[in-house]
Amino acid sequence: MRPVRGQSVPQRLQPAEAASPQRPAAPGGVDAEAGDGPATVLDLAERADVLIEGYRPGVAERLGVGPDACLARNPRLVYGRMTGWGQDGPLAPTAGHDIGYIAITGALGMIGPDPEGPPAIPANLLGDYAGGSLYLVIGVLAALQHARAHGEGQVVDAAIVDGTAHLTTMIRGMLAAGSWQDRRGTNLLDGGCPFYGVYATSDGGHMAVGALEERFYAEFVRLLGIGEEAAAARYDLARWPELREAVAKTFLGRTRQEWTDVFDGSDACVAPVLSLDEAPSHPHLAARGTFTEHGGQVQPAPAPRF
Repeated sequence: MRPVRGQSVPQRLQPAEAASPQRPAAPGGVDAEAGDGPATVLDLAERADVLIEGYRPGVAERLGVGPDACLARNPRLVYGRMTGWGQDGPLAPTAGHDIGYIAITGALGMIGPDPEGPPAIPANLLGDYAGGSLYLVIGVLAALQHARAHGEGQVVDAAIVDGTAHLTTMIRGMLAAGSWQDRRGTNLLDGGCPFYGVYATSDGGHMAVGALEERFYAEFVRLLGIGEEAAAARYDLARWPELREAVAKTFLGRTRQEWTDVFDGSDACVAPVLSLDEAPSHPHLAARGTFTEHGGQVQPAPAPRF
């Protein structure tokens, strides 16, 4: 179930659901607020394995289609609840969006290369999708397994704030161990490291560098052509600004495609930064069929593969 009223996002900004290969084969709709809506939902729940709703807390109960009502009709039902703030807590009844959810978890505050500038906004991939829907899927699948083994359904409370906070587990572990600073743009994986970052090329393009391990770094500086001196700078944090300047200056000497050709097939862990339009044509993604065309629109193919 999903809300059908109060939509404020212009249609041109809505996802192209009709052209998505992940869309349901036979989509339909039930207005849960109509006279016979709740009864129809309960009838569907009675023969369903999973029901997912995305209302604010309390709305499904008010409509008569909350977990208690649905599980009374089908004790094996997995009832998934997808919200930003969760089913309880001070913010539970309020509106929100991805950017706010990831902001209060600390995730947004650690993204971006400049400690003095604002955080970088990671589209809505981090909260809505990684911290939200994927955690909902994991919870629903676990609950389905339980229902099949024990004949007992469950309610899955998937909150974007919870999932996003859980995604920061490794970083929080590094922070506790003293190997991470709570200041963005100063760490190994957040742009503070000169051999893990993005550099501009002469044609306005960019190259992504992730040469963390010693042998990958050695390959990187060799192919970049910045000499033996750069090898020692890897271990000297005081020389990282100097190293970053040398790397940046060198990348500006060629185009993105020229650098792509230089690093192609190597273990230097360097890749071109592609746009959404360019990505499907990358030789590796094209060979794997990572993208597919459906209804005249290019879409990511389903993942993972079986």
